[in-house]
Amino acid sequence: MLNKTSLVKLSCSLVLLNQSVTAAPVVYQAYGAAPADIQTTVDSYRAALGEPNNGATPGSQPWGRREINWDGVPDSFAAPNKLPGDFFNVNSPRGVKFLSIGAGFQVSGKSGVALIEFDNIRVGYSDNFQTFSPERLFTSLGTNTMEVHFFVPGANSRAYVNGFGAVFTDVDRRNLTSIEYISNTGAVIYKGWVPASPSGGLSFLGVKFSQGERVAKVRITTGNAALHRANSDQWLDIVPMDDFLYSEPRAY
Repeated sequence: MLNKTSLVKLSCSLVLLNQSVTAAPVVYQAYGAAPADIQTTVDSYRAALGEPNNGATPGSQPWGRREINWDGVPDSFAAPNKLPGDFFNVNSPRGVKFLSIGAGFQVSGKSGVALIEFDNIRVGYSDNFQTFSPERLFTSLGTNTMEVHFFVPGANSRAYVNGFGAVFTDVDRRNLTSIEYISNTGAVIYKGWVPASPSGGLSFLGVKFSQGERVAKVRITTGNAALHRANSDQWLDIVPMDDFLYSEPRAY
């Protein structure tokens, strides 16, 4: 039987047969009950994307990567308030804009300031969710599907990346939570499924392309329902997100 370490090693070298792909990406995935269970894989993915972490430096940099961990978002843009979809290209220029057909986006509250881990949406969510990098999580509102579009950081020029990964919390069911990697023509280059974790655990999926593929956006599907105050059905899989990691955005 494969343990989680074996799964990580296997997934880094094989493309799952049930995924329709036209490229040969390297896939990094891991799951576990605690942050330490996925840390090694996340660090390996960081290394694959490259150093340094360019943070909120405007403009495309010659090398490195970008990361979003939500924890530096000002309280005025966190729960119970909404996060503007262009926050990470305007307020903190990291070369992404978020789009959805829902009611927007939200970063969870900070302890001592607001209800944490989306207890503002439904009391008790904080009993189900944990963070990878303390202490905030992220979600789309009113829908479980969103898109991340890439831009030259701080500009309105469209850009592409060759890798994107994300941490998810409380993925209970297989083959529901996914990331689709999409070209500027709308073609799906690759679709990866996020592995399920122990209840309340953490999961990671990151994909790195090396054959010249250009990813203009990713589409993220989290579970099978959005966070909602009435979520109580045992068949629902409600999945917030934590850290985003991606290669340096470059102009087309």
